[in-house]
Amino acid sequence: MVIEQRIDVRELLHYVYTSFNARNIDAALEVIHPDADWANTMEGGLVKGHEGIRDCWSRQWSYIDPHVKLIDVEVDEEGRVVADAHQIIRDMTGAIVSIRDIQHIFEIEDGLLRTMRIR
Repeated sequence: MVIEQRIDVRELLHYVYTSFNARNIDAALEVIHPDADWANTMEGGLVKGHEGIRDCWSRQWSYIDPHVKLIDVEVDEEGRVVADAHQIIRDMTGAIVSIRDIQHIFEIEDGLLRTMRIR
């Protein structure tokens, strides 16, 4: 049962990362809770709900081209999902601005991503 849950969580995260990379906000929001609290990775702070995420990502994509690849998924001692990812950020001309490994911390509620933080 635990293995099945981990596979489902991995598939859920893979779906949201793939949708993000394809700039398909509507698809990503299908698996994000409507009242989500989401880290604003570029400007700091948090954004709230689908509209906050949509606005944040749209602004972000207007001046950088981020690509995030899911590497590994674990559940921490507090039951949060820890996603290890590899991130490449390019400017709008295609030049690489940053390459680094990152961790996103998720909480899941009702089968949807409820919170996202950066560690």
